Amino acid sequence: MAVSEASAYPPIEPTNFDLIIVGTGLPESILAAAASAVKKTVLHLDPNSFYGSHFATLSLIDLTSHLNSHSVPAPPLPPSAAGSGDSDYAVVDLVHDPLYSDIEVEWHGSEDETSKIREDSRKFNIDLGGPRALFCADSCIDLLLKSGAAQYLEFKGVDASLVYEPNGSGLANVPDSRGAIFRDKNLSLKEKNQLMRFFKLVQQHLAGGGDQSESGGDIQKISQEDLESPFVSFLDKMRLPPKIKSILLYAIAMLDYDQDNNEVCKDLLKTKDGIDRLAQYSSSVGRFPNAPGALLYPIYGEGELPQAFCRRAAVKGCIYVLRMPVTSLLIDKVTGCYKGVRLVSGQDLYSHQLIMDPSFVIPSPLSPSLGDFPREKIQLLSQRDLKGMVARGICITRSSIKPDLLNCSVVYPPRSLYPEQVTSVRALQIGSNLAVCPAGTFILYFSTVCNDADEGKKLLKAAMNALLTPPVSVTSESNPIVQSDNEDVKPIVLWNAFYIQKVFTGKFDTMTSAPTPDGNLNYADILDATEKLFGQMYPDQAFFPKTESPEDTMDENGVIMES
Repeated sequence: MAVSEASAYPPIEPTNFDLIIVGTGLPESILAAAASAVKKTVLHLDPNSFYGSHFATLSLIDLTSHLNSHSVPAPPLPPSAAGSGDSDYAVVDLVHDPLYSDIEVEWHGSEDETSKIREDSRKFNIDLGGPRALFCADSCIDLLLKSGAAQYLEFKGVDASLVYEPNGSGLANVPDSRGAIFRDKNLSLKEKNQLMRFFKLVQQHLAGGGDQSESGGDIQKISQEDLESPFVSFLDKMRLPPKIKSILLYAIAMLDYDQDNNEVCKDLLKTKDGIDRLAQYSSSVGRFPNAPGALLYPIYGEGELPQAFCRRAAVKGCIYVLRMPVTSLLIDKVTGCYKGVRLVSGQDLYSHQLIMDPSFVIPSPLSPSLGDFPREKIQLLSQRDLKGMVARGICITRSSIKPDLLNCSVVYPPRSLYPEQVTSVRALQIGSNLAVCPAGTFILYFSTVCNDADEGKKLLKAAMNALLTPPVSVTSESNPIVQSDNEDVKPIVLWNAFYIQKVFTGKFDTMTSAPTPDGNLNYADILDATEKLFGQMYPDQAFFPKTESPEDTMDENGVIMES
């Protein structure tokens, strides 16, 4: 059931639910589907006119509008939204805490180019939380199959995974298989042998060391001491050169921080975890016939993922209402416990539990009009755990960063752009064959974790300039740059956006907040946090239990791959 006509604000029936969810981001949508699957009554609201919240895929116009509207505090609620409510409940107004800041949106190129992009703006499907992709063998694919949401999605394989090499070397393929290692022209014979020996060691360890191989030799196993040591130290112990270490740490294990810099590294990885990441990457290569590498991307954009889970939830009875803001919480005056929500329409709805979009909080201090009231308990309800910040960038170009590729991922390891670079940068180029942009255009996403906006945006712009021709203002008096087919000419930026996003982790309470998009390429940490929240909310219920219903049964073939 869906109600999308906002002007009339039709009343919602029933008025009591097991769970009310505000926001249709990926974690919220998964929780709606999971709760509905165990027969909970769920109402799923969203103040926006689209699904996905901070995980949405939007047109060029809508993306700009959304960023601007979510970078400043929302205007005061209309008087009609703040009634006195039931005498047993206090009405605590919610405020919008902006998730985005330091937004830059710029148009470049000639007037004709700019006019053409503006005319086609509705033909772009741009990810708000990009760059994002799925490993072919990661937990998101397993969840899509387990939940039945995979039937609503189609994927294409990302053509190649690349690593940026400084000093004029440019982009090199990530050697992620035996064949790729032998074909790699950027590796010397010695480097190829070193990498092959290391991958063989990892494979033997995962297969179970201590046994004998068919040839009679002992199968190698990594010692427990080494497994508990930092992965970067283990790679040094294996005498791997810096170039190979960089590929393993940042292009395959996908680490954020410089592992050789103990002063700044916030995610020093243990060897046992590094081995697991290598195993996941290796298992992803070749899992699906039409995916040439390790990564998948959904046709029409990442916003298709939350929509798929919303559709799954709706099949199980979840009620959906878009364009319906929640303005206030209803709180028990005696206990300070959550009881319900008040909508912008003035209607009060009640539920046992609430999941809130993390951009909505209870203001501090509370209004004096609430009188004698357990204020400290209420303030604790809306506390969120700020993990950090992610700088994100988006560019539109007329040509590919690598002439023979439509879709590809790129990793810039620490110190590859300039000596002070302490975090890696991830990039993802998506072409028109994934139905996200008009033919002849490309969308390029960048992201990096950061401590402040200036640092993050400086790094993203350095990454952009390393692969693309720096933007030329429309009003520039210099001669316009004409795009050439010569592969040595870098693509020209026609439009770009840069912004900073706060990263919040999920928090369980009677008013639960879901995690925001993080700085990872895949969804592993977000899915782990979401499943943990479900377990805290419903400890006696299975997270997407197996079903005997034929239409709910999916196997690996349920992942639809576009050829």
